[in-house]
Amino acid sequence: MPVKRDLNQQIFREVETALSVKFGTGIIIKSTQLLGGGCIHHASKIETSAGPFFLKWNTAGVPDIFICEAEGLGEMKRAASSEIIVPKVFAAKMIDETPGFLVLEYLEPGRQLNDDEKLGRGLAEIHKFSAENFGFYSDNYCGATQQNNAWKPDWITFFAENRLGRMLKLIKEKGFLSSPEQQLFERLIGKLPGIIPKHSVPSLIHGDLWSGNYLLTTNGPALIDPAVSYSDREMEFGMITLFGGFSQRFFDAYNEVFPLPDGWKQRNKIYQLYHVLNHYYLFGGGYLQQAVQIARQYL
Repeated sequence: MPVKRDLNQQIFREVETALSVKFGTGIIIKSTQLLGGGCIHHASKIETSAGPFFLKWNTAGVPDIFICEAEGLGEMKRAASSEIIVPKVFAAKMIDETPGFLVLEYLEPGRQLNDDEKLGRGLAEIHKFSAENFGFYSDNYCGATQQNNAWKPDWITFFAENRLGRMLKLIKEKGFLSSPEQQLFERLIGKLPGIIPKHSVPSLIHGDLWSGNYLLTTNGPALIDPAVSYSDREMEFGMITLFGGFSQRFFDAYNEVFPLPDGWKQRNKIYQLYHVLNHYYLFGGGYLQQAVQIARQYL
């Protein structure tokens, strides 16, 4: 397929330049193949003189979203074992206050019999990667919503302020929240010390792990589109359980490597709440009623 049909020409030139700098030689994009699956950005497989790559690009939206994604992928790659793949980042660049592009290792789609087990074990190994505090080195995005990753020394404070409190502030600023609803969620935040653990250990989490954010490839399962932070690892399972798509074999394999603590299922919906509120902020609709129902279960 001719390149001109697929890519904004400025991005096309910038990608060639970035890859040429990376490899120390002139790189030419020979052709592109549009890929589906993304709801925010454009995506293509690009064939170049240095081989295939995955290209994501956009000329609208928050400017640093691909820079943040690259940082998250880099951190996960540091933590990942051989059980799971995190694509290598080759280039990420903003262009004229727009997101620009992200160039990643191209992963060939495929399937293996033990994909679910590898995904579970690989995620468990990433969750063992820790930090001194909760947060991350920079803010990033869960979908199109900016996350406040300012470091906090304890999990309850981080989850209350940086996650639930931050999300409620954004929703309120849009005028999407009535006073009774605001009060309901504020009461829940006040009760968090009796709901979630006081002595959590920071774990590196993907942060937005649903079935659309992992790939099955010829070399095993791969994690993509992260919203990373160092959080209580139970936070990860809020998104994992929200829309399904993860088998019992995945959970069994995870628990073989890093068993989830007692009571995690009772706390699970409190972590789903963050993502339900985010979906309400982004898409509106019935997500607010779902969030209210979750809050009432803990009050």
